[in-house]
Amino acid sequence: MISSIKTGNKFLPATVKEIESLGWEQPDVIIFSGDAYVDHPSFGTAVIGRVMESEGLRIAIVPQPNWRDDLRDFRKMGPPRYFFGVTAGNMDSMVNHYTAARRLRSDDAYTPGGKAGFRPDYPTVVYTRILKRLFPDIPVVAGGIEASMRRLAHYDYWQDRVDPSILLTSRADMIIYGMGEQPLRELVRLLLKGVPFSSLITIPQTVIALDKNSDLPVNRNWKDITLEPFEKSRNDKKVFASNFVLFEKESHRIIASRLIEPSGEFNVIVNPPFPPMNEAEADLTYDLPYTYMPHPRYRDKGAIPAYEMIKFSVNIHRGCFGGCSFCAIAAHQGKQIVRRSERSILAEVEKLKGMPGFKGYFSDLGGPSANMFNMKGRDRDICMRCSRPSCIWPRVCANLDTDHTELTELYRKVNRISGVKKAFIGSGIRYDLLFPEWNGNAGRGEKEYLEELVRNHVSGRLKVAPEHTSPHILTLMRKVPFSLFRKLREQFMKITAREGLKYEIIPYFISSHPGSTEADMEQLAGEVRSMGIKPEQVQDFTPTPMTLSTAMYYCGFDPYTGRKVHVARDLTEKRMQKDYFFWYKPKGIGKKKAGTRGSGHDQPLKKS
Repeated sequence: MISSIKTGNKFLPATVKEIESLGWEQPDVIIFSGDAYVDHPSFGTAVIGRVMESEGLRIAIVPQPNWRDDLRDFRKMGPPRYFFGVTAGNMDSMVNHYTAARRLRSDDAYTPGGKAGFRPDYPTVVYTRILKRLFPDIPVVAGGIEASMRRLAHYDYWQDRVDPSILLTSRADMIIYGMGEQPLRELVRLLLKGVPFSSLITIPQTVIALDKNSDLPVNRNWKDITLEPFEKSRNDKKVFASNFVLFEKESHRIIASRLIEPSGEFNVIVNPPFPPMNEAEADLTYDLPYTYMPHPRYRDKGAIPAYEMIKFSVNIHRGCFGGCSFCAIAAHQGKQIVRRSERSILAEVEKLKGMPGFKGYFSDLGGPSANMFNMKGRDRDICMRCSRPSCIWPRVCANLDTDHTELTELYRKVNRISGVKKAFIGSGIRYDLLFPEWNGNAGRGEKEYLEELVRNHVSGRLKVAPEHTSPHILTLMRKVPFSLFRKLREQFMKITAREGLKYEIIPYFISSHPGSTEADMEQLAGEVRSMGIKPEQVQDFTPTPMTLSTAMYYCGFDPYTGRKVHVARDLTEKRMQKDYFFWYKPKGIGKKKAGTRGSGHDQPLKKS
């Protein structure tokens, strides 16, 4: 058992000098990250570092190492006592680097000055292979969204192929998928007891690979599902689709099966997740001694855009039960809502009030969907048996408690704190929860929430995501009818007119989603034009690993029904679909040459 040498309310060491100043002979764990180091609970590297520190380990961080020189960044701290951690960062690196048209972006929100070029494509693979070459005897644990959503065979849009688990391509020893606090604490506990790393093969929420000739580890509490081999999945889209359906159903269960995917000489084994954290466990993460600042090494290198956007925001919960086809949140954070206590949230508000630059405004009190805070099934036993990907589609579950009363009161309490002028809600809200036309559980609490939200927590614009107008595409997206957006807009305009508020409601839309044709986009353009809306926040569909929409894009059919769907694969067609959003632009429909976020970047992706 090693003694804990904590850094107090200082940063985790990110330089050799900082390690020496602490008197450490060597770190216990060294984390390599594709992001700049920001010691804030919205940044995964800081969270996992602080969690392991709280368990008694010495943690060092190497942010954005140079992988193109003599690899000194990978050597400078030497080997850790227990293992290396590797994460691509808060975003999938390929989404960070490329537009939906596979054109290279010229900025990076997770780098000082917003500069691009400080991380490779697929950092999980690049960093891990370097570390295994330099330190072959030291285990590597990969985590973060990039590794999590590639834990099994997956379609890679940027390479246009099906790849095996990133555990195999990176040569890591383990993946921790999802939100990693619970498996990390268990991993650290066993290592401190002296259990060899090679024996840690039954930790929940981890992925390991075993030789096909090895016996599967026994756990009498787990059921096993063996997927079709990677090779069959790669060569047969029907096999790929059936594997995906099994994965998605299990990823939405509270008590999931262990998944076994044969791949080459190995069995890739995805151990079931931990149960969702309770309120006290969530508080443990957010009550850790973050500085809420970027590391001082960036003082003269420019602002980090992602930090500037969230530095005066508070994450009040995790998880999302919306189940949108194109979204990876549930497969990563989980379908169940994990909420923080009011005490923990208000304590963070008080901390942020004292930060430099605070002028009385919070940019967000939110989560993946801002108004899902504290929502859960009334009868837990029903939830334990459920594998529905969404609690609110194709209808709101009768077992779901959607009462907004506690959340409304939390908003009011934050606004009443001395020194707080206003707390805005910057995260998108699920308006389908607010109206009895869709949510039979909706009542007075939902109506009161909408009033409070619009009157006191909108910073000029309320963001919502109808995504499309065509019923058949909304069904493929697992989104509600567009008529509910019309209802929301009507209520919004009534409230703002009554209160004398000059606010706007801003809808988000997606073009080129599987099933969408030019005729559908023309219909969408007509709908929004009739409402006087000039879309600004629009997104060309980008297939990301392990989502239903990506499976539809790759297969050309719905994996659940087998029905064929139209897929806009040609970049010209994708651009034309997106141009329908900009009917009010002088060049007109189909003639606009840019318009995607990150457009104008003139370096196309080269396949490797």
